[in-house]
Amino acid sequence: MLKDRTARSSRRRQACSVGGETQARIAGDGCDTGGVGLNELELRVSKEIARREGELVELVSTLVNFNTVTHVAGAPARDEAALQEFVAARLRARGAQVSVEEPDDALLAGHPYVTEGFSFAGRPQLVGRYPGAGGGRTLLLNGHVDVVDVEPREAWSTDPFDAVVRDGRIWGRGSCDMKGGVACMVFAAEILAELGVRLAGDVIVNTVTEEESTGAGGVVSARTLRADGAVVPEPSGLAVWVACRGSLLPTIVVEGRAGHAGIAPRHPDEGGAVNAIEKAAYLIDAMRRLREEWSLRPRHPYLSPADVVPTVITGGEWIVSHPAECRVNCHLHYLPGQADEQGWGSRVAAEFEEWLGRVAAADNWLREHPPRLEWPTDGVPPAEVGADEPIVQALLAALTDLGRAGRLGGLDNWHDGATLVVEAGIPAVCFGPGEIHEAHTANESVPVADLVACAQGIAVATIRFCGVA
Repeated sequence: MLKDRTARSSRRRQACSVGGETQARIAGDGCDTGGVGLNELELRVSKEIARREGELVELVSTLVNFNTVTHVAGAPARDEAALQEFVAARLRARGAQVSVEEPDDALLAGHPYVTEGFSFAGRPQLVGRYPGAGGGRTLLLNGHVDVVDVEPREAWSTDPFDAVVRDGRIWGRGSCDMKGGVACMVFAAEILAELGVRLAGDVIVNTVTEEESTGAGGVVSARTLRADGAVVPEPSGLAVWVACRGSLLPTIVVEGRAGHAGIAPRHPDEGGAVNAIEKAAYLIDAMRRLREEWSLRPRHPYLSPADVVPTVITGGEWIVSHPAECRVNCHLHYLPGQADEQGWGSRVAAEFEEWLGRVAAADNWLREHPPRLEWPTDGVPPAEVGADEPIVQALLAALTDLGRAGRLGGLDNWHDGATLVVEAGIPAVCFGPGEIHEAHTANESVPVADLVACAQGIAVATIRFCGVA
């Protein structure tokens, strides 16, 4: 199966020329990388990555061709194990110490990300280590290999698991989120090893499953790996993301009183029907006003304000009856500054409950029948690292010296790096190819030029962060 995938990627590459623009720019006369800040070793590594652009394209395409649609309860494993073994074989061939294992479920005991009965069966995690000579920092390169579902499949112009290269981009599920980024970090580590770059600190290449569904893969990494910094190559548009929002998933349960919808109403105080959907709409409007309140607070430099969005509403028992109950599922995003002392969302949850409670108290029915809030999980935490962290400075300086603007930013959603920050205290940033708006879309794609630039940025930053022996 692997041989077929690789051959298929090669045929695609031959049929659809990537073009040599990146190679000409980086590997041409004088190496137009902005250049003056790169030393001889960094220049050689950058040129080698550009020269082997086709290999990087092939690696991304092969990863895309594995069907690794994320785990949902009751679904069998797909190609996760095969993909991890493919990456492991590459890393071993280039001198890494590699393990591919299904973690002990006890590592997740009691963690809010996962529900009872969760298992990694068929979805192993990979850890590859290039040991340093000693005395340097350890860098963790972490990326997830699971992808979201491809439905509606008819919206795709090509097979989402048969990568296509055209117009300077790679098309297919996961090309942007985030197999393109995974390929960049793997390729950067491989090039450093092949060129015999002896680093002082260790480089850990860590590919995980269970990011798109549970976040359990990142928990295992946080609880088993130690590093002085981490790069998670989610699609950041080649910016360095130092912050992300956390999220909660509350459900508001609104009580009504059933009654015939086709007869004249009586007053609720006289036993008349109360429409739970209408009362829910009253609370939804209250959430809109809470969003407005949050938007007026001091702005975060890299993140949008806190937000709460009603995402699913269910209610009613019969087509000619006033509904006796309505449930509103919500997605609540909050900022690092709103987190509690442990880095989680208890403070913002309390604020949300208090806000709805005050609004409910102003309504005669809801005052006597207050809405109930359910919190199925603790959600996921926000995270932020300082711009003065060594990994941030290494990436920004590398980008500048490669001729690109070193830009700071943040992700309004969440990523595994937040788990590394909150659970393990590892300063983790996002830096990856492609734009986040491509993620989870039909006809997802990533620019080839971004892939080369990302791999170069990771490689140069690794040299500077870990140090040369």
